[in-house]
Amino acid sequence: MDVRPHWRYLSAPVAALVIVIVGAVASAIEGTPGWVSWLLLAALGLTALWLVSRYLRWVTTRLVVTTSRIIERRGIVARRGREIPLSALTDIGYRQTIFDRIIGAGDVVIESAGRESQESFPDLPNPARIHNVIFTQMQLLRSGPATWPGAAAGAPSIPSQIDHLDQLRRRGVITDQEFEAKKVELLNRL
Repeated sequence: MDVRPHWRYLSAPVAALVIVIVGAVASAIEGTPGWVSWLLLAALGLTALWLVSRYLRWVTTRLVVTTSRIIERRGIVARRGREIPLSALTDIGYRQTIFDRIIGAGDVVIESAGRESQESFPDLPNPARIHNVIFTQMQLLRSGPATWPGAAAGAPSIPSQIDHLDQLRRRGVITDQEFEAKKVELLNRL
């Protein structure tokens, strides 16, 4: 899974830019003094700069969940990254306010061994789905390679693997397309 912050991350500068543009149009219609026009022009430049910088941060911020770790990358010019092994996670959760639930955003919160506090990944889209993906990957990692789908020795039968994939699909961990592609791949092994 590879996600960037929710679109809400861009909402404040977009709203500010719209307000300044509406104010500038109203000022032009009313014929306000010249100093007000200059003030509005400066406000327009600052809000546009705020929007561009926030957009660049949004584009360059990623949260990636792999089969063995969580990777966070961020930064426009100076890059910052961190990787948290799934094997080190001790707890995972997510937080959503009522408004967050309406727009499909929220925070994913993890605790890992050796850390004094929780790590929060704010403003992510569909945090429940991200939570499920991380939890599923943690379970697969902890169960060991012998129980991973497709493992040679001691692998579950193909029908049980398809049932497991169907459960993941119903929980929203994988999409219908991912389910169908994997099901076809498994059926081709018969």
